[in-house]
Amino acid sequence: MIQLPIHRQVRFVLVTPHYPENVGATCRAIKTMGFLRLGLVRPSRLAEPSHAMAIKMAVKSGDVLSAIELYDNVSEAIVGSAVVVGTTARRGVSGIVSPHALAERAVEWSAAGKQLTILFGNEKSGLTSDELALCDFVVRVPIAAAQPSLNLAQAVQIVAYELFTAALRRKDLSEPAVDGEA
Repeated sequence: MIQLPIHRQVRFVLVTPHYPENVGATCRAIKTMGFLRLGLVRPSRLAEPSHAMAIKMAVKSGDVLSAIELYDNVSEAIVGSAVVVGTTARRGVSGIVSPHALAERAVEWSAAGKQLTILFGNEKSGLTSDELALCDFVVRVPIAAAQPSLNLAQAVQIVAYELFTAALRRKDLSEPAVDGEA
């Protein structure tokens, strides 16, 4: 597995997830991009990491699933974070950045050794206004449809992908070319 500095600096946190399938699918989503740190804040009884559907959906990501950190509240989940990012599908929230723009900044933060926590809200209601107020930045994945929102694990996958590819671009730019390569 490719390991980049950003992989050590980023923690994904699902706040009050409801469905165990999303917990397992999120483990798979982040691991495919090289990330291993996942936390849950007050998961529903169904969304416990030990649920059979979470295990089933965490294909080849059992290590991420078994290492999930559980938190009582968001304030506890963001302890030690230099930068806290919230995600939302809501319209009318100011200061929104795209996953791509976040990723470019996150590469810089990770190079400086800063810990980054990215919060994803409940499948039905998202992050509360109070939870978003704890964030330094808020991200929204652009979508074409006016009403629908993304599945939780899909949203995590998009953000993880943008972080990974931004880190790869930085790595490629910082490595000297080998003789004979263009």
